Amino acid sequence: MKYTQNEKILQVTEKTLVVGVDIANERHVGRAFDFRGVELGKRIEFENRKEGMEKFLDWANKIMKANSKENVIVGIEPTGHYWLCFEQYLRENGIKVVLVNPFHVKRSKELDDNTQTKSDIKDPKTIAMLVKDGRYTEPNIPEGIYAEMRVAMNIYERLQKRLSVLKNQIINWLDIYFPEFLEAFSDWEGKIAIATLREMPLPCDVVEKGVEGIIECWRDKVDRRAISRKRAMELAEAARLVKNFVFPIYNVSCKVGLCY
Repeated sequence: MKYTQNEKILQVTEKTLVVGVDIANERHVGRAFDFRGVELGKRIEFENRKEGMEKFLDWANKIMKANSKENVIVGIEPTGHYWLCFEQYLRENGIKVVLVNPFHVKRSKELDDNTQTKSDIKDPKTIAMLVKDGRYTEPNIPEGIYAEMRVAMNIYERLQKRLSVLKNQIINWLDIYFPEFLEAFSDWEGKIAIATLREMPLPCDVVEKGVEGIIECWRDKVDRRAISRKRAMELAEAARLVKNFVFPIYNVSCKVGLCY
């Protein structure tokens, strides 16, 4: 649900404990304040482990009890993925978690000591003050099947990026070492084209096998109906024309650069 800044401010009452937590990889630091910005209790350092989170929860409950607070709101600066486990633990224990914009945190640091220097002690207070002033957003964390779909989509997007990189590398390879390859194949991603690249990546490999060797290689890799002697002859001829210009992978003749 989206709230206006006034509605966010009204959620922080005199019965609310505002906690700012500086998120890190191994250890987090938290500080607690009331709705006016007065610090309550001592700061806490706790590990990004279940035991550390239980320690944080016990610390917050003690401060609430000592200062007659009825609810707590925890503000964090989303740093990478380190905050996700902590947010889930607090949410499962009925504690409201909100996010502050890292850019706002950076700009607001000057208010206390006129510097933007980052520190584990300074940042939690800056975060808590932003929460107190209603300058935060509520995280939208999917659950159940929606969480699984989100993970699946992230994996899919990463695989697509890797696939795109690999395709570009293959195209780069063909452009440098065997540009005539596509004279025999209209699409290098075809099954028979891929089989050819696996067995005969360089023109010299194609010439060495010859037409009969190419056909024999295809028989072991693809459906016999996809085999074409005419295509094998075209591939062999294209490879023969450029054989003299191509040397082993990491020792390419300067003539290649001049010709292609």
